[in-house]
Amino acid sequence: MLQKFVTSVVSELEGTLLRDVDPFSYFMLVAFEASGLHRFALLLLFWPVAWFLQALEMRDLALDVIIFVALTGLRVSEVETVARAVLPKFYMDDVDMEAWRMFSGYEKKVVVTRMPRIMVETFAKEHLMADEVIGAELVVNGSFGYVTGFVRRDLGSLAQRVSNFFGDQRPLLGMANSNATLPHSFLPLCKEVHHPPFSATVNSPDPDHRRRPRPVIFHDGRLVHRPTPTAGLTVLLWIPVGLILAVIRIVLGLTLPMHVMTSYMAAISGGRMIVKGKPPPPNSGVLFVCTHRTLMDPVVLSYALNRRIAAVTYSISRLSEILSPIPTIRLTRNRHIDGERIKKHLERGDDVILCPEGTTCREPFLLRFSALFAELTDRIVPVAMNCKVGLFHATTARGWKALDPIFFFMNPRPLYEVTILSQLPVEATCSAGRSPHDVANYVQRTLAVTLGFECTNFTRKDKYRILAGNDGTVSPRPWVDHMSRGSMISTFKSFLDHH
Repeated sequence: MLQKFVTSVVSELEGTLLRDVDPFSYFMLVAFEASGLHRFALLLLFWPVAWFLQALEMRDLALDVIIFVALTGLRVSEVETVARAVLPKFYMDDVDMEAWRMFSGYEKKVVVTRMPRIMVETFAKEHLMADEVIGAELVVNGSFGYVTGFVRRDLGSLAQRVSNFFGDQRPLLGMANSNATLPHSFLPLCKEVHHPPFSATVNSPDPDHRRRPRPVIFHDGRLVHRPTPTAGLTVLLWIPVGLILAVIRIVLGLTLPMHVMTSYMAAISGGRMIVKGKPPPPNSGVLFVCTHRTLMDPVVLSYALNRRIAAVTYSISRLSEILSPIPTIRLTRNRHIDGERIKKHLERGDDVILCPEGTTCREPFLLRFSALFAELTDRIVPVAMNCKVGLFHATTARGWKALDPIFFFMNPRPLYEVTILSQLPVEATCSAGRSPHDVANYVQRTLAVTLGFECTNFTRKDKYRILAGNDGTVSPRPWVDHMSRGSMISTFKSFLDHH
């Protein structure tokens, strides 16, 4: 029996909290990330079948077909991982903010969805701040943990489960699409009913237009856009072309002189590079401190400066090191050893590129900067790097990092923006008595202002614990580490540290 509460709301997810009524694209994401391209293509082939069934008002059967094709044979743990690491970004992009503001103004918040609960629960509870999620429950093989592709029918309808959850009480507000996509709608249980479009100012007991859901700072997965049927077909048709294009670009980058690639990058590779600021003279022992968007950051900066500069690396694959057109300095995560290695290069007049975040972040946030760079030299030049890609992300926490450069060059027209700032004044460095942490925070704030990003206190370990269930430590036998990957952490409380 529920404890008495003042206000309560029940909201449909599809078509209400999310603008899109059709959940098909989210199953496409699970198919691509948890299984691969073959299941992604197979599910796309079944889309006309699902569409035809929906046209005949057989929505339950259409959804059963989609669930069976997308999820059969997957480990339930892998579905949960994709639901935590990949789906929240795409859900967030589709959130109706007015609907969420109305929803968030109530004390007890319940989300009802036609999708399997495990695909929605993480996002609804951690970002929409729902208290409960009621959705389809998958039948799972108890011995091996594989999804059978069927949905449990012994739990009653969604409306019955909402009624059981609230017991003798009736929810104050019901929010649902006027098309009534949910069978046996829960709306008759509610004292008031609202349909889109929503106005939080009128309907919410606590209207506040400044409120927003908890942001999605970390997310994984290779696809940039939500794979609707049209977008999914575009991806499938582009992949063969993209692979050929990636090979050509990599070969040209390894064989052509750097000044040729710099001068004719757009014509040769199809990519674009926008460079702002005045670089320091070469071979002056400068430490370039960069924001980290993809593994291509040091390479792009070298092209922008028209000279090969050594880059500090940690977790990039051996294949990426082989393909790199610039020298690399591989770190050990031993602070003393790493500091000595970098300092040795700087003292002999070599320029070095370092990304103090320690890992990439796709969203407009900067992770906490390691203070090691501030201890090594006073010749620090901050560089604001930003990257825009069209189809594929060139970073991964869960997948094979060796494919990162391939996916980057598979994009039709990747764009890099490089802003070289002035060298730090002496009074802003450790030479003026400032602590390394103060210098690191100052550089982080400076770069965040330049890019229009926000500073956070998150670290590399936080990212990998959220997305991959480990602390990001690279195993000397990466395939073993990949096979023994642990489960995901149970909660993700977003916090921003505005400096």
